[in-house]
Amino acid sequence: MNKLFGQLLMSVLALSSPLAFAGDDLSGANTAWILTATALVLLMTLPGLSLFYGGLVRTKNVLSILMQCFAIACVASLIWLVFGYSLAFGEGGAFIGDFSKIFMSGMDLETLSGDIPESLFFMFQMTFAIITPALIIGGFAERMKFSSVILFSALWLVGVYFPVCHWVWGGGWLSDIGGIAVMDFAGGIVVHITAGVAALVAALVIGNRNGFPTTAMPPHNLTMTVTGAGMLWVGWFGFNGGSALTADGNASMAMTVTHISAAAGALAWITMEWIKFGKPSVLGIVTGMVAGLGTITPASGFVGPAGALVIGLSAGVICFYATQMIKRKWKIDDSLDVFPVHGVGGILGSLLVAVFASSELGVFSGFQGADYSILAQFKVQAIGVVATALYTAVVTFALLKLTGLMTGGIRVSAEDETAGLDIVSHEESGYKL
Repeated sequence: MNKLFGQLLMSVLALSSPLAFAGDDLSGANTAWILTATALVLLMTLPGLSLFYGGLVRTKNVLSILMQCFAIACVASLIWLVFGYSLAFGEGGAFIGDFSKIFMSGMDLETLSGDIPESLFFMFQMTFAIITPALIIGGFAERMKFSSVILFSALWLVGVYFPVCHWVWGGGWLSDIGGIAVMDFAGGIVVHITAGVAALVAALVIGNRNGFPTTAMPPHNLTMTVTGAGMLWVGWFGFNGGSALTADGNASMAMTVTHISAAAGALAWITMEWIKFGKPSVLGIVTGMVAGLGTITPASGFVGPAGALVIGLSAGVICFYATQMIKRKWKIDDSLDVFPVHGVGGILGSLLVAVFASSELGVFSGFQGADYSILAQFKVQAIGVVATALYTAVVTFALLKLTGLMTGGIRVSAEDETAGLDIVSHEESGYKL
């Protein structure tokens, strides 16, 4: 603890004269691509996810969802600046980083991370920290206080996202399990499993919306949802392709397999709807797309096109049945299907990458050489999935209880829920009633 405070003090003192680690090996091509990818990933939240979620809720709550996404983007950005980046990517230890990079300490115009500016790597990773807590709000949409949403999101970033990010991408314990690193190219574990599990826990803790599941609660504007879905699909090229951190074949293959999995997931989902319900739905095709995207995310830098096809098809079928199980059988009001789509998809992709990354599978092969062991890698992937899911569930539960104590309860009253969060929380309405 004394060491951490010492690092904090030294970092503050260094803010006025940051160290420069100048070098002449900056890649203009890679820098230009990651600048573009960063903008694409931010587009996923603002406005992509905002519109996707906004169209799925009822008219009286659409502004509240847009507001929550926007506010979370602001809060996450400032926390990332102050200490979030440092805790995630500071040297630290196996569990968490340190305070050596607070307020971007040590960075100037010439400081590099690999062959791109570290300020750009900082910004690119910030967009991941923005979208992850924004995903969670789909689990408790239409019934949580705005103050609780903001406080919980801030606490969750500190308690869950930063540690898990450090475990996987910051040199933490999941980057070396018996000499094998967990494979998570762009966030299947760091983003989708953490957000999905947190959304499920939040839905259980806060309880179902009034009237669920007996009262129909259809999306108020699927046109808005489809518009947001299109932005998510395009933005995901920055999410996965940008995670290569290079403008090369690795990035282009990551984009290719991302697109294939999205298309396969969308078609698989509406096929299941066609068989089960007699008609394919617009909501189904965009939800299947998101399932395909979330499931390919951890594997996108390791598998080939045929492997991505199998992953996408698997995502469309398995996530479809997971959604039916959560809402229809277990009657859990994960309002916008965060766990069955992102959580289950993240788990599925994080396990399947161990199989399809192997170069021994012919047309379905990835790019790992002959010394690669599917069984050994699968074991590491399973450890990462289970550890992340359990840790996220326990800490999320505790943070929800703490948030409730600090805000006088996390849920709005029954009367306020009936009136709608747009008026109750913001004294505004997006539609003339």
